[in-house]
Amino acid sequence: MIDDNSRPKSIRQDAPIAFARRLAGSDNFKLLFREGMTLVEETASYLDGDGRVESRKLTRAGSLTYATESMRLTTRLMQLACWLLLQRAVNDGEMSQEQAAAEKAKVRLNGLSSATDGTGWDELPERLRDLIGRSTRLQERIRRLDGAMERTTENAPSDNPVGQQIGLIAKAFARS
Repeated sequence: MIDDNSRPKSIRQDAPIAFARRLAGSDNFKLLFREGMTLVEETASYLDGDGRVESRKLTRAGSLTYATESMRLTTRLMQLACWLLLQRAVNDGEMSQEQAAAEKAKVRLNGLSSATDGTGWDELPERLRDLIGRSTRLQERIRRLDGAMERTTENAPSDNPVGQQIGLIAKAFARS
């Protein structure tokens, strides 16, 4: 058993452990990053190749749905890639958390859902539907991680001036 006198004075007993921040800097994040970037590349390759050919075979309603959903898909993936790149820059020490927060305010992790039961959805090529499904699952995982990171920042110890400023920045961006 360790008594409190043997702990370094710099470690606060009541300070929360920032699990989300640790996860964002871990090997698990590297796997998430790789998964996201691979999905971006796979989607771009599909839309420029097989997807273009498959879209020509669709009905008018199917073509409209294809155009709509491929735009939503690419926009969603670009937003996710931006978030992943910002987090990697912080992890690699290329950018401070404050700089990343300012840039992250431009990234939209919400919205851009796909109407999986709308007109023309069933006509979409299976591969496109698969890419859309994978991108929305990735989006949800990143949203949960981002939310956990923001909650950790907002709950920073109140006697830490840097933590207070980060909390204020996070709250300001949450309003916009």
